[in-house]
Amino acid sequence: MKVKHLFLLALLNGTVFPLFAQNSTAKGFIFAQHQTRLLLNETEKAKKTAANPGLLSPRTLNPAGDVVIVAPKDWCSGFFAGNLWFLFEHTGDKFWKEQATPYTATMETEKNDGGTHDMGFKVYNSVGNAYRLTHNAEYKEVIIQSAKTLITRFNPVVGCLKSWDNRKDWKFPVIIDNMMNLELLFEATKLSGDSSFYKVAVAHANTTMKNHFRPNYSSFHVIDYDPQTGQVLHKQTHQGFADSSSWARGQAWGLYGYTMCYRETGNKIYLQHAEKIARFIFTNPTMPADLVPYWDYDAAKLPGQPRDASAAAIAASALYELSTYSKNARSYKNTADKIMNSLSKFYQAEPDSAKGFLLLHSTGHKPAKSEIDVPIIYADYYYMEALLRQKRLTDKKPVINVEGLLKN
Repeated sequence: MKVKHLFLLALLNGTVFPLFAQNSTAKGFIFAQHQTRLLLNETEKAKKTAANPGLLSPRTLNPAGDVVIVAPKDWCSGFFAGNLWFLFEHTGDKFWKEQATPYTATMETEKNDGGTHDMGFKVYNSVGNAYRLTHNAEYKEVIIQSAKTLITRFNPVVGCLKSWDNRKDWKFPVIIDNMMNLELLFEATKLSGDSSFYKVAVAHANTTMKNHFRPNYSSFHVIDYDPQTGQVLHKQTHQGFADSSSWARGQAWGLYGYTMCYRETGNKIYLQHAEKIARFIFTNPTMPADLVPYWDYDAAKLPGQPRDASAAAIAASALYELSTYSKNARSYKNTADKIMNSLSKFYQAEPDSAKGFLLLHSTGHKPAKSEIDVPIIYADYYYMEALLRQKRLTDKKPVINVEGLLKN
């Protein structure tokens, strides 16, 4: 009885759970290191047998269980380099820096690719993490040039960066995912002193906040604009169950994006918007008890729908940061901890399986019957980022390390 009493007292004083979280995070990174070594080997094997010598980074597994690798132009190409930098950040082991460097160097070539809105996903998640940890001036210049390239897609009449090119169904499509590319622009202003990047990011965030969200703070996936007038032509949920439905990963992109926008601007409108998105997600009646959503909140009402572990990982990472800004700090951190506990217990691959990917049961694009109930590299990326953020909060450090590895 006395032992139980002491345990309860310690729990109430907040001394037990941080230790539990610390141990959980340590185990997560031990697993991540083991699996990533396997994925490195499997990726090298896949590159040797690939018909296209330009293929680089692992993205997912195909139905036969083989690693699918993609070229730098693919929107998922920068995540693996980011994962390697995360492992360097956590361990300080130069092995991970040595592995990350060539994958990052290949992504530098994308700095002039004006045909994509995904410059943040590709360059910032690879080169951006490299610069954050090393402060290498070469990486700084790549970030600034990538931002210069990205803002060529900005239409001041619309007030947004254009997402997809050459799509006959849309004139000027803007997707909720695009919120994730704004961090590159904010960083470029800090590195260059040029406020034009910041202004574009704010305009895009404001226009998206105005037009993408429904009264309950769920979001559409795609808004199509008239590039001449800025008028909204059509609203739809392209990767979701229906235009009126709420695509789970889209909700997570919004939560993460507006949390980041608050960090970069201090504008409380963004903080409030992020909190409202969080409320929609975590009060949704179709959210499972383990807090890993079905791929679409409305589709979840039907039997046999797949989960999306990537949406959960993105949301957990966002919630850890949001907890440092909000009056709801304890609730957000506890929710993130619950998500991470679920992912580690029920969605993590067995060691030496899944060719080295970390999380199972993500859903890429279900309406297109693409990447359904599989491991996907961006799920692993945000899972590792969430592990880092969880550890830093447990250690009572700022949620993001911006000082570089040696000053961590």
